[in-house]
Amino acid sequence: MKKVLIVLTSHSELGNTGRKTGFWLEELAAPYYTFKDAGVEVVLASPLGGQPPLDPKSNEPSFQTDLTRRFEQDPQATAQLAATLRLDTVDQAAFDTVFYPGGHGPLWDLAEDGNSIALIEAFIEAGKPVALVCHAPGVLRHVKAPDGRPLVEGKQVTGFTNTEEDGVGLTEIVPFLVEDELKAKGGVYSKGEDWASYVVEDGLLITGQNPASSAATAAALLKRLG
Repeated sequence: MKKVLIVLTSHSELGNTGRKTGFWLEELAAPYYTFKDAGVEVVLASPLGGQPPLDPKSNEPSFQTDLTRRFEQDPQATAQLAATLRLDTVDQAAFDTVFYPGGHGPLWDLAEDGNSIALIEAFIEAGKPVALVCHAPGVLRHVKAPDGRPLVEGKQVTGFTNTEEDGVGLTEIVPFLVEDELKAKGGVYSKGEDWASYVVEDGLLITGQNPASSAATAAALLKRLG
């Protein structure tokens, strides 16, 4: 049985706004069931382990989907979410691939987390695909390719757009803009329409633009796993 690691944020504070952030529910639920329904074993991890913070906005009625509702009503899924592994206990050798959901949280913790950076580098070094969606491609900012250059340099990538960030009014709040950062690291950045599904594959790297891209990004990863 194939085994996928899903890495979630442990960061809950939305900058200095006093508002909460975390992971985006659809970006966990859609890949979770894409993998589960295909018979792939799913393991969840986060920097601090235990229950990761959910971005409360992602659970508002307008952002709920059939899969987010399924996740919330699935006792096995919610129990798994409450007991994520600590990232520093995870070894890429135990997994076939890794998937990073977004939400704004990862921009603060996973983007700077040495364990996460080393983990992604180890997956790439081992020839295993890595998929990230929405804000999660931002966690690649310090990740290096085996030759020591930025992993995204010269690679086709996508991620949450500057206009989408502007649309949610957080351009001045986030520590960096995903689109700008991917370009700054030499990524060949492209995007689809705001809020529409858009996925880019380049070698071992699979990136999706926004929440609507979650299922398609997971499906691309599943296809890669064969």
